[in-house]
Amino acid sequence: MSTSGQPGGLDRRRVFAWCLFDFAGSNYSAVIPVTIFSVVYSRQIVGNEAGLGDLWWSRVVWVSMLAVVLTAPFLGYLADRRGLRKHLFMLFTALCIGALALFPTIEAGMIVWGFALAALANFAFESAQVYYNAYLPDLAPPGRRGFVSGLGFGIGYAGSIIGLLVALVFVNRGTLDLVWLWVAAFFLVFSLPAFLALPAVPPNPAPAVPLWRIARDLFAHREARRFLLAYFLYFDGVETVIYFSGIFAAGTLGFTLQENIKLFLAVQVAALAGALALARATDRWGPRRVISLVLVQWIAVVVAAYFVESKTAFFAIAIFAGVGLGVVQAASRALMATLIPPGKEAEMFGFYAFCGKSSSIIGPFVFGTVSHAMGGNQRIAILSIGLFFVLGLILLQRVGSTSSRTV
Repeated sequence: MSTSGQPGGLDRRRVFAWCLFDFAGSNYSAVIPVTIFSVVYSRQIVGNEAGLGDLWWSRVVWVSMLAVVLTAPFLGYLADRRGLRKHLFMLFTALCIGALALFPTIEAGMIVWGFALAALANFAFESAQVYYNAYLPDLAPPGRRGFVSGLGFGIGYAGSIIGLLVALVFVNRGTLDLVWLWVAAFFLVFSLPAFLALPAVPPNPAPAVPLWRIARDLFAHREARRFLLAYFLYFDGVETVIYFSGIFAAGTLGFTLQENIKLFLAVQVAALAGALALARATDRWGPRRVISLVLVQWIAVVVAAYFVESKTAFFAIAIFAGVGLGVVQAASRALMATLIPPGKEAEMFGFYAFCGKSSSIIGPFVFGTVSHAMGGNQRIAILSIGLFFVLGLILLQRVGSTSSRTV
């Protein structure tokens, strides 16, 4: 795709439109699965006295992510072969927005209807991200992709902060239905620039490489295989803590929706500060060492969450966790880049993304099942997620410093 002769090989209009989609989608991520709807669904729609709400919310998460894992390889194949990337990108975004627009029809006791709409919205959102991310190599040359990716990441944080601040106004007024409509409208408006500016991708007649063959080639490299097994485990833990942090704060410590919003705003600021502070450290110390340090941090977080008694202490724990949130993602991607065989960057990073999606299934299932089995004891449930960090850390130490390019 042409870069239109822009300085640095970037078409600024398209890059800005691409980043605005992250701005739009981050509001959904902050409000729906993390801070507000997850709590409303588990506590008000289902009822969480004995952990039943945790169980149903875990079903929303792992069913929607399982659907992404099962459909993304086939739909990605169609998108490449038939030039449907933009069509699927717009379709899944519209499907998510449509599901959000129906959230006001969910009332207390409508467990299945709420499950269906929430799972559909999350499935559509995560599916749209696949095609959104696929535009990055077309928008920037290799030497600028880190910059463009980071720009989208930063603008996305701004979207979640703005979205939460507006949602807080509606929550204070007791108009939750307007929260869902606000997220839908925000997503729609700030997705339009991407729909208009990003180009359609022509069909590619070259046969796609099957996912199983990509996995076989990648797992033939010892260090990459070891890293992906570690990544699968510890990233599952990270995703589970994110999806259930709001529910834990509300159910175990009695956080109100307003306090949950303020909590996540603080986490967002901490995550942004941590990502900036440790960006150079990843190059200086090496990504494996940085990931190891962050995993020790996350183990300490879940242990502290098990013992925490006060809201003030949990605020401190959440901010401490937030510092490592962006770091673990950035450092993991950096480490993966050193382990990929030359000439296979695109397909191997595609499989890396596939692992990230599929790893988001087990942890939520474990949390919801443990909480329900223990009569709603979320402390034991969150402590059980620490096992993912411990195992991931142990496996990570087996990843050598040599690149798989030399295997």
